[in-house]
Amino acid sequence: MDKAILNDIMGKTRDLINASTCSKETKEAAQRWLDAVGTAEEKAETRRYIDELEADIMPIDNLIGFAQSEQGKTYFGADTAAGIVTHAKEIKAAGAAYCDCPACAIVEAILEKKGDMLA
Repeated sequence: MDKAILNDIMGKTRDLINASTCSKETKEAAQRWLDAVGTAEEKAETRRYIDELEADIMPIDNLIGFAQSEQGKTYFGADTAAGIVTHAKEIKAAGAAYCDCPACAIVEAILEKKGDMLA
């Protein structure tokens, strides 16, 4: 992988680890990938990292559905859930495919480089 692209992805990965909305599992996968860069495990860890990112990024329709559900209202609180639904519908109308929370935005940016990561 091109050194500049690798450095960019590593920086985004560090940002992801520090993102308040990043799940524990994704933080752990991100750290494992960072630790594997430059080692014999890098290729295998890259595949696992990408799998975790793809599993954890929240498609916008899933976010809307969850925030509208009783479980979502319980999780976020009714007022916050309603605000999330409104916001999610607005960004979906503007073309967003995924949630735009800090973690999902970083994951989306990393996944745009998936081809470079797997090359």
